[in-house]
Amino acid sequence: MTAAVSSLRQRARQLKSETYAVYLASRDPRVPWYAKVVVACVLGYALSPIDLIPDFIPVLGYLDDLILVPAGIALAIRLIPPGVMAECRSRAEAAMQKGKPKNWIAASLIVAIWVIVLAWAAFMAVKYFRT
Repeated sequence: MTAAVSSLRQRARQLKSETYAVYLASRDPRVPWYAKVVVACVLGYALSPIDLIPDFIPVLGYLDDLILVPAGIALAIRLIPPGVMAECRSRAEAAMQKGKPKNWIAASLIVAIWVIVLAWAAFMAVKYFRT
């Protein structure tokens, strides 16, 4: 049991490092625009407080995080040139050794986008039910 937990922790650390490497790659000018769009969508979903399937639903709630995020990261890695990805992996590993990188501006932007989307949805719902 301890070996399984240790293996899962190692994979989680690796996924965090890969996620940060993909983020770094998305800022590189050598990466094609379509790869940057995929990265933005995947990271936006991964960092978003709102999930496709809410986490409180047993099993299915975490299933989207366990499948969609790694699949999106895998797709992004395939779209990024290998040389750029290797360089970004080494930069991400160095940053992870120093501690978790934090980007409060990106987190604030994602929360602001969700607030706008929810406000728009509420406005549309009120407008729809009044008629």
